[in-house]
Amino acid sequence: MTFEVSYEFDISPETLYNAWLDSEEHTGMTGGEATISHDLNVPFSAWDGYITGENRVLIPFTTIKQTWRTEDFIEDQEDSIVEIKFVPLDMNKTKLVLIHSNLSELDKQYAAGWFEHYFEPMASYFSS
Repeated sequence: MTFEVSYEFDISPETLYNAWLDSEEHTGMTGGEATISHDLNVPFSAWDGYITGENRVLIPFTTIKQTWRTEDFIEDQEDSIVEIKFVPLDMNKTKLVLIHSNLSELDKQYAAGWFEHYFEPMASYFSS
């Protein structure tokens, strides 16, 4: 299964991209402890270890592609893929487009989870 979700933020693509890949900023904008970097093929974790994966494609300020799984995945389930695109809109506005693929039909809850656990807390974090 694959789905696409998007959200508009009142910050630049550069700020949003860099925050996603910085442990302190990622932790601050989501509220869950994260360990992440700007390096390829290095393991990351987010939401206090609930989410794990690796950065597979990093195109500065435009695209992040990661393997991604949660503690709720079935043991032999393949990692899913999260592709994040940072689309510049106006001055200091970005449309974040997130494509989440390689999910099972049991993983439908993640579409709403991106809004509840990422986009809405991020919007609040960046507005303060």
